[in-house]
Amino acid sequence: MANDRLKRFTPLQRIFHILLMLSFLIQSATGLGRLYSQTDWGRGLVGLFGGYDAALMTHIYVGIFMLCGFTIHAVYILLKVNWKKFPASLFGPDSIVPQFKDIRQFFQHIGWFLGLRKAPEFDRWGYWEKFDYWAVFWGMFIIGCTGLIMAFPFFSTRYMPGWGLNVALWIHRIEAILAMAHVFLIHFFIGHLRRHNFPMDRAIFEGSANLDAVNHEKPAWINRLQDSNQLENMLVAEAIPARRIVFYVFGYAAVAAGLILLIGSLVNAPYISW
Repeated sequence: MANDRLKRFTPLQRIFHILLMLSFLIQSATGLGRLYSQTDWGRGLVGLFGGYDAALMTHIYVGIFMLCGFTIHAVYILLKVNWKKFPASLFGPDSIVPQFKDIRQFFQHIGWFLGLRKAPEFDRWGYWEKFDYWAVFWGMFIIGCTGLIMAFPFFSTRYMPGWGLNVALWIHRIEAILAMAHVFLIHFFIGHLRRHNFPMDRAIFEGSANLDAVNHEKPAWINRLQDSNQLENMLVAEAIPARRIVFYVFGYAAVAAGLILLIGSLVNAPYISW
């Protein structure tokens, strides 16, 4: 089998993503189920988790699990930083840290959409991937902190006034709605429904991406790997058909679950009181 795919993610990074994806879907379902508990759709959602109170406990425990994963990931990132070359190491071509060139490429990309400029030549991370990463990073921090405040109200109100719980609730809700809208609409579309990715970008499951697709979208990365003689060492073979079927089934089950939650929440929005 030809080595026609390029390594993109390590096994540990793929495990992180799978755990994040599953826990995010559970949190979305339990959170929306409780928010929409006045509707049949909402009652059906919480029923999947054993009822209203059981859905709350699931939401709390999975939320704590996500915060633990967030902490482990933060430690992982700190260990990956090249501290000998800090802070320059934060702004290299392999860094996920936003840079001025990302802003320039964003506007160049818009110009290309409109037929006014040539397409930008992206390196390892596009501006949208960096946005995705940092939106999740800070979103988890905000949602996690406000969630802990509400999960342990008696402890929280030792150090803050009672109305602070109401503020935490609204911050938690707004950030959660923004996160779900972004993931279920934008992230799913970019990941799976763009023409050169369809029917699915398997990179986060398989750990590698089609070389031709990467060369089309990220030519600067390919050129850099070729110039440094690293490209050959990063080429791998495609997964066997049985594994690819698992990736498709698992991935599209997650996409379907997200779209069901999105559509259900929009359809039933007029029937809830905020």
